[in-house]
Amino acid sequence: MYFAVIMAGGSGTRLWPMSRRKRPKQTLKLFGERTLFQYAVDRLNPLFPPERILVVTKSAHVPLLQSQTPVLTKENFIIEPEGRGTAPALGLAAIHLQQRDPDAVMAVLTADHFIADTASFRNVLANAEIAAQADYLVTLGITPAFASTGYGYIQKGENLKLESDQPVFRVQRFVEKPDAAKAAEMVSGGEYFWNSGMFIWRVGRLLEELQRQMPEFYSQLMEVSASLKNPQEYSKTLGRIWPHVREQTIDYGIMEGARNTAMIPARMGWTDVGSWSSLFELLPSDAAGNVLIGPHEDVDTHGTLVMGERRLIATIGVEDLVIIDTEDALLVCRKDRVQDVKRVVKQLEKAGHIDRI
Repeated sequence: MYFAVIMAGGSGTRLWPMSRRKRPKQTLKLFGERTLFQYAVDRLNPLFPPERILVVTKSAHVPLLQSQTPVLTKENFIIEPEGRGTAPALGLAAIHLQQRDPDAVMAVLTADHFIADTASFRNVLANAEIAAQADYLVTLGITPAFASTGYGYIQKGENLKLESDQPVFRVQRFVEKPDAAKAAEMVSGGEYFWNSGMFIWRVGRLLEELQRQMPEFYSQLMEVSASLKNPQEYSKTLGRIWPHVREQTIDYGIMEGARNTAMIPARMGWTDVGSWSSLFELLPSDAAGNVLIGPHEDVDTHGTLVMGERRLIATIGVEDLVIIDTEDALLVCRKDRVQDVKRVVKQLEKAGHIDRI
């Protein structure tokens, strides 16, 4: 069977102060009438019925996520005791799926993307399953809109000529976030795509790569897997082992050194809602390039995002700013520094202001 696995455990520190530990970004309505998580579940229908949608998250997030998507029951949620990176999280999901169906294919998706063309998205996933059944580890590539230094890149190789509706290419190599000059060079060549962070593979192939490339974690994972049939034993074993699992991303841990990797160019109106700058792409702006949400008055304001939850915000003679006002915190930063918002969260944590994060 074909399963969707939604990664929904992050706290979204770059979207502070709206995104908090108790109200992470995937549970927010940043655009439209639905939350990011609700959109992530909605767009899977009808390719994935609810019983074939799994969500990897923290236990503290389950009540809120489940309240937003009543179609998902507690059996849909895989609880990670603590974040250890995407590679361990997906390994944990893989052993749960293996128990349900040893031949399962899993589509790894996230709860913090915006996808405008959901029909094209589902079509890409359907074609990716064909490539996964041919034993490829498949990633979805996004045609670069500009020379971004915030994304990883994928170099396209030969056309694998599989029996699918869309071309599937061998991955020549993965490139981590480049500097500006390198990004410009790669984008101009036309062979590089943004790494969307969405993957499709057979569960067995992922486990093979974990065994080959992350043998220590694979041994830990197999110990957890052996306890799956006994819920009490599973909880005890996972709680004992997980704190000793080394943190690792799926890109570094598996994909960069994996055998038989493939990419499908995905044209579906994709945006990674990773920082406040993404809202400039997703929300309508006025004639001066401002995105204004909530009570606001401006005089000579240009290229600025203003989002407030209750009180009036007035701006005079400013440009290229991000202003986010919540009940207990106010963020003001230059638009070109939004990636540094997470540094504020780290400073608050270090200072012991847990109630502010």
